[in-house]
Amino acid sequence: MSRKINLTLKVWRQKNASSSGRFETYEAKGIDTDASFLEMLDVVNEQLEKRGVEPIAFDHDCREGICGMCGAVVNGMAHGPEKETTLCQLHMRKFKDGDTITIEPWRANGFPIVRDLVCDRSAFDRIISAGGFIGVRTGQAPEAHSVPVGKDKADWAMDAAECIGCGACVAACPNASAMLFVSAKVTHLNVLPQGQPEKNKRVLGMVSQMDAEGFGNCSNHYECEAACPKGISVKNIAKMNRDYLAAAIKA
Repeated sequence: MSRKINLTLKVWRQKNASSSGRFETYEAKGIDTDASFLEMLDVVNEQLEKRGVEPIAFDHDCREGICGMCGAVVNGMAHGPEKETTLCQLHMRKFKDGDTITIEPWRANGFPIVRDLVCDRSAFDRIISAGGFIGVRTGQAPEAHSVPVGKDKADWAMDAAECIGCGACVAACPNASAMLFVSAKVTHLNVLPQGQPEKNKRVLGMVSQMDAEGFGNCSNHYECEAACPKGISVKNIAKMNRDYLAAAIKA
């Protein structure tokens, strides 16, 4: 049953990337427990605008857990306390009346803060561009079963392809590593027959770009897997490491 709760929010406010940030405290009153976390922020922003206060900037788009745009650290946890849930799918029924909620952006050198809770995650786009696609001939579509794909490989590729690139893995990692994201994007192509011709080029290019963007190294804390809203497995990191070693030796 829906009910109303009152909350205290401690929100990170930062004007731009070059300015120093700070936590500001706001009261969120009369929040419907059926509302999503982002809807709660909408309500708070309406209250702030009525008072002449600059609204809280945060990323969002589809609000259906698909696009990967939303993201914030809620009480120290990327996307909040609910397992395998994006911020837009987190509902206020997970909190209690009178709770204090601390909200801050992703923290990583590769994700510079644009404003408040908004980070520049274009580093992920550059990593993808460094080798995240396959070269295919255009024209008539091939026969559906002209390239056999084993079920185990198809399942693995589909599981890795679930990554939505939200960056929660980076935010959760104590080293701000992007290894889970990069390994998912490498693996979902590298395990398929269609991805074999550019397999070595892909993994070398994407790992090199990841390092150039300033992300940290993986030290097997597994925080990335725990925070991932799509449950991407760290087995992809092991797969990418094997592919990288093989490609480096050949190169």
